[in-house]
Amino acid sequence: MYKNRRITIVIPCLNEEEGIRQVLEEVPAFVDEVIVVDNNSTDRTADVARSMGAVVVSELHRGYGRAYKKGFAAATGDIIITLDGDHSYPIDALSYLLEAFLHSGVGFLSASRLPTLDDAAMSLKHKIGNRVLSAAMSLLFFRWVNDSQSGMWVFRRDLLDKMKLTSDGMAFSEEIKIEAIRNRQIGFREIFINYSQRVGEKKLQPWRDGIRNLAFLVRKRVRP
Repeated sequence: MYKNRRITIVIPCLNEEEGIRQVLEEVPAFVDEVIVVDNNSTDRTADVARSMGAVVVSELHRGYGRAYKKGFAAATGDIIITLDGDHSYPIDALSYLLEAFLHSGVGFLSASRLPTLDDAAMSLKHKIGNRVLSAAMSLLFFRWVNDSQSGMWVFRRDLLDKMKLTSDGMAFSEEIKIEAIRNRQIGFREIFINYSQRVGEKKLQPWRDGIRNLAFLVRKRVRP
């Protein structure tokens, strides 16, 4: 519990056996529930997570959005925090993020990785891609977003009922922010975090995912 609120962490994982152990070792005591979504991994991600006390749910159809939807459906906390299983997001900053969220006056707080303090944390290609996608999202939805691709969020679980989340892939990260921006009952803000180099292999395919995410933004904007 954190100030009388149940806290759930949701972590989508695809072959994160190395990183997930480090993440779970650092989970603060005030977190009530950790849900690891095993997105059809071929390594021991699920076994490691289960052995360290996490609730493991399976999503056999691979996809970033699919994994998050499965994790959100299983969550029971009042507040949901998301992060990746590669130890790139600062799990030691959760109390800082929760305090910022509780004083923000909004229902959705997104952690911005840009500008990165560690040059090794994100390649130049990824930085440029993030800047382009963030600028496109800002222009299309009339709200400046510094990091549209961030995967670390803090939000009230009950607000999921007010969101129309359709993406099954990487564009889910953009879509959930767009839904918060569009709905005045939710509200959206960003806060800077210190992003670090990931543990394990990289899954992102910059050109393919970047083009798909850009196309999704356009579709999301023109859809009634």
